[in-house]
Amino acid sequence: MTTPPSPTVAPANGRLGVLTVGLGAVASTLIAGVELVKRGASLPVGSLTQMDTIRLGKRTDHNSPMIKDFAPLASLDDIVWGAWDPFPDDAYVAATRAGVLEGGKHIEAISEALRDVRPMKAAFDRSYAKRIDADNTLGTVDKRTMLNAIREDINRFREEKQVDRVVMLWAASTEIFIEEGPAHQTIEAFNAAIDANDPTIAPSMLYAYAAILEGVPFANGAPNLTVDIPVLRELAIQHKVPISGKDFKTGQTLVKTVIGPMLRARMLGLAGWYSTNILGNRDGEVLDDPDNFKTKEESKLGVLEDILNPETFPGLYGNVYHKVRINYYPPRGDNKEGWDNIDIFGWLGYPMQLKIDFLCRDSILAAPLALDLILFSDLAQRAGLYGIQEWLSFYYKAPMTAPGLTPEHDLFVQLAKMKNTLRWMMGEEQITHLGREYYDV
Repeated sequence: MTTPPSPTVAPANGRLGVLTVGLGAVASTLIAGVELVKRGASLPVGSLTQMDTIRLGKRTDHNSPMIKDFAPLASLDDIVWGAWDPFPDDAYVAATRAGVLEGGKHIEAISEALRDVRPMKAAFDRSYAKRIDADNTLGTVDKRTMLNAIREDINRFREEKQVDRVVMLWAASTEIFIEEGPAHQTIEAFNAAIDANDPTIAPSMLYAYAAILEGVPFANGAPNLTVDIPVLRELAIQHKVPISGKDFKTGQTLVKTVIGPMLRARMLGLAGWYSTNILGNRDGEVLDDPDNFKTKEESKLGVLEDILNPETFPGLYGNVYHKVRINYYPPRGDNKEGWDNIDIFGWLGYPMQLKIDFLCRDSILAAPLALDLILFSDLAQRAGLYGIQEWLSFYYKAPMTAPGLTPEHDLFVQLAKMKNTLRWMMGEEQITHLGREYYDV
């Protein structure tokens, strides 16, 4: 297949507005981190856009610039923040309450910048997140009213902050499980469902719809259906808006997208994989409700099946017992623990085990992903790449793909895909890792 010509990428001139839906642990950690990096007070560890390099040409060329120097990404100094949240706390209070960052070391030094980020009233309906009871909301659950209010907020933010471009990031709680249905197929059906206050139109869909109508790239950091429905996928192309999702790949699933491909690459069998998590932040509290947990469970369970391909290898993966549990445990706060028991088998069927205990920090892992998605979503729009951005699968548990495509979950294949997309975007030769040029004479 012929590679399409490289696009013309518009420069990242002016200020980039970032609107986060949610100003909880992830968003406040993201904002605080970027503000600290701007001031030279910390390193953006975990962010590929800020810390990683990209190889150009042959290995012997020794040409590996930083990604941020290679691609015309927005400068961190040009980022301006805005947010919605059902709680009235500004980013300073939110960061303090989240308990992720050390107050004296990482919050007080940028207190002014954090206090300047005050959340707008959220388009919030408690039916979709029953464990959240807050009052910084629009005071209505009428869907058309909420949609119009979100659009007004976007335009007011543009004017007040004098930004040239805007990106929207869903960093709010997981909503209850919703299946794709008739209301999600066409613009006529979708608008009729909004006017009828159809329960299959979740608040996150209204945010995504508003973003697309206003020409704002949308990245979905939760497992909600949200923008991954036919009508919004089509509208994103029509309105020339990049979209991506779903669900930040932070802790346990990150491990699965490394260990799963290892088993598959070595043709080692898998009998069962038991995963359990404990966490005590707002996300954990929301996921304590079975309806919300089902949304997360669907996101987590699909990874292994897509990686292992049991239909092709039934003797190795045709009878895998895969169980995922998430338990709300308040004393742990944002410091999540993911424990995995993996029963595998090898030559002649002899059993072996892997046990992994990942004591991670959820928002510390999520914040750099969020930053990269913001910068890459903005880059995609300036490069004329609209609709689903599958090249950003590296950052998601349940990557969006074109209808009928199986997502690629192998972390290192995702990384190669992302870097090759950047090379293509900038008119550089893609790297296949064939390597014959070093040996053929």
